[in-house]
Amino acid sequence: MARSALLNVMTQAAMKAGRSLIRDFGEVQNLQVSVKGPADFVSNADHRAEEIVFKELSRVRPDWGFLMEERGEVEGKDPQHRWIVDPLDGTTNFLHGIPNFAVSIALERDGQIVAGVIFNPAQDELFVAEKGGGAYVNDRRIRVSARTRLPECLFGTGTPFLGHGDHAGYLYELRQVIAESAGIRRMGAASLDLAYVAAGRLDGFWEKSLRPWDLAAGVILVREAGGFVTDMTGGKFDHMIGDIACGNEQIHKALTGLLSEAGRKRAAARAADGPVPGS
Repeated sequence: MARSALLNVMTQAAMKAGRSLIRDFGEVQNLQVSVKGPADFVSNADHRAEEIVFKELSRVRPDWGFLMEERGEVEGKDPQHRWIVDPLDGTTNFLHGIPNFAVSIALERDGQIVAGVIFNPAQDELFVAEKGGGAYVNDRRIRVSARTRLPECLFGTGTPFLGHGDHAGYLYELRQVIAESAGIRRMGAASLDLAYVAAGRLDGFWEKSLRPWDLAAGVILVREAGGFVTDMTGGKFDHMIGDIACGNEQIHKALTGLLSEAGRKRAAARAADGPVPGS
């Protein structure tokens, strides 16, 4: 595939950071780990990878700003452009020796995501997409799944965990989707979940309250692969809010229908102060 100059820059930054992560991954037991919050860890590997991405992108576009997981927002002189970066999506996987993590870089122009790169160094898979240019993995064109029947579909999701999310509400969502689908996977790196939807490996994905760096690159991959992306009710998607549901046209519609029904059941249970499924 022919890549634009910008996409080449993003790719080089992601792969260089990925090589750093692989070196640290080989010595994961020796990493110095600090705790940011309940079950939310950050390691020296995150910071090293983020510094690499920051330097590489700043070198070629010194006036552009950043929104980064560890460093936060860095304002640039150019208000139209901003890099959105997760240097290590799947930190908990990484720290447990599970090879499902990624470097994720997106380019935001005037508030819209126009390019994205997701690199899983453990699997040596590079997912790239640019607005109007299609989506690719390792230079091979990818498309969302063509499945149209829920019983044949495999869905990805992110689950609430210690100190995060609406655990009771999520059980309603899970119950609705489990009852209609071939299965659900929770793999621990939203960027790769979205890349897998783009590649047709997962038929759909949903999660609440993701951060912009978790999903910005993945969203353009799904869209450029022919998929639909909205919030969980089928409404307008906003990467700064982070509630997402996606899939091909038919499966996306069915998934948002299931999630909306879960929301109604949750609201009714709250109103009646009824029992929570699974409790």
